[in-house]
Amino acid sequence: MKIKLSIIGLLILTLSATGCSIPKMYKVVVSQGNLVDQEMIDKLEIGMTESQVKFVMGTPLISDTFFPNRWDYFTTVTQGENVYTEQKIVLFFEENKLVKWEGEIDSGN
Repeated sequence: MKIKLSIIGLLILTLSATGCSIPKMYKVVVSQGNLVDQEMIDKLEIGMTESQVKFVMGTPLISDTFFPNRWDYFTTVTQGENVYTEQKIVLFFEENKLVKWEGEIDSGN
């Protein structure tokens, strides 16, 4: 009985010691949302129609039913718990024409 207990104790001690040296699992880099770059923003012009903006920027991530004159483009790049990029570009329309936008592109530095 004592031999079994000492073998179990030795096994638990060995697993505890080696558990700290096990390499961590690789975490995948995940990009979510609209991938918007500075070149796309540079193509925007006040007075563009909604269809012209969609051609340049793509379909917005959020097109709210209650605020149809506002389009949100949101991007996140993460790896596990680490957040590398979070950027939000908001476009505003009046009478189906682009009137302004807010937000900026993160340079990734």
